[in-house]
Amino acid sequence: MRLSKSVLLSASVFSLTLLFAQAATAASNSHEIQSFFSDSIQYNIGSKVPPLYRTKPYQIDEWQKRNLPAPTADTHWTYIGGNYALITNADGIITKAESGDIFFQ
Repeated sequence: MRLSKSVLLSASVFSLTLLFAQAATAASNSHEIQSFFSDSIQYNIGSKVPPLYRTKPYQIDEWQKRNLPAPTADTHWTYIGGNYALITNADGIITKAESGDIFFQ
């Protein structure tokens, strides 16, 4: 009886360890960021980007090649200070940001 309780406890601990390891791996694969710096300015979700970053040279049209998620309606990806920001077409508000490391995924 004592041996079966020990085996059951060990199996439970192993299962929990595996579950936490999978969660940590999933979290480390995410490249989503909440803020970043560029040109000595901190940008956050909800920040408005300067007009320069709303121009065609900064717009990312081939987002698939950079491992970025598809842009939502009326938004596009732009490249700012080594990171990618999903901004609204109308006013350049950041709705999502991804670390530039996503490119190497």
